[in-house]
Amino acid sequence: MDKQFSNAWNKMAEKLAAWFDALIVNLPNIIIAIVVFTMSVMISRYVSKGVARLLEKTKLQASMKSLMAKIASIIIVLFGIFLVLGILNLSKALNTILAGAGVVGLAVGLALQGALANTYSGIVLSYIKHIKFGDWIEINGYEGEVVDLDLRSVTLKQPDNNLVFVPNKLVVENPIKNYSTTAQSRVILNCGVGYESDLEYVRNLVTETILENFKSVENKEEIIFLYQDFGDSAINFETRFWINSTSALEVAKAKTNAMIAVKKAFGKNNITIPFPIRTLDFPKALQVVSDVK
Repeated sequence: MDKQFSNAWNKMAEKLAAWFDALIVNLPNIIIAIVVFTMSVMISRYVSKGVARLLEKTKLQASMKSLMAKIASIIIVLFGIFLVLGILNLSKALNTILAGAGVVGLAVGLALQGALANTYSGIVLSYIKHIKFGDWIEINGYEGEVVDLDLRSVTLKQPDNNLVFVPNKLVVENPIKNYSTTAQSRVILNCGVGYESDLEYVRNLVTETILENFKSVENKEEIIFLYQDFGDSAINFETRFWINSTSALEVAKAKTNAMIAVKKAFGKNNITIPFPIRTLDFPKALQVVSDVK
């Protein structure tokens, strides 16, 4: 038993001595490898900052600028790691790492299909000019101002100040309504007046009211007034005019102000906005028969 223990101890000592000799022999390479890796990390930071500064002059989204700066930094670090492996004569280990990275990358790609799709869609959204910070858009039934755009989702601030995070994949694959692509928005107001009303007078009154209350409307030609149909209890009309805003919230406010102004004008001129009513017409010869005796 003592002899076996002695042999094992001698083999371990020989192995440790061999490792120590190898360490001493490769010490210069190890020092050089440490220096190269440290320099690559430092250089990657400067490259990242330099790329970020260069991209500040472009029209790319902030998320895309940050991503490209990080990619440049990672490339420099990976290049430094490859140099370190070459200096330490670990080319076989490098081949093993690359082969393992391929298998792991395939597995991760299959497991994270949704996340990768959102990332790719985020890169696409960073390049296109149809969506940018500050735009008021409508997508997937949600409407609001674009306050952030990263590699996972588009963040919208709704009129009630709530935030909605829409995955990038849904934004790319579905139609987008961007209210900010033009400098103006149209306000549409629907109403109705009684059958006894003078229709020409109503048209002129509504046009004058809109013209007086909205500075963005410069003349009557910019206001569209259309009678739509003879309703059950009113003659319905529609008024359209433009305001200098692309925000859906401002459009809603302008419509509210227009309703208040038109209601006041109708009240001053004795023009009624009828309630929905139903008229029952009984024949004159109608008799009511009672079973009570």
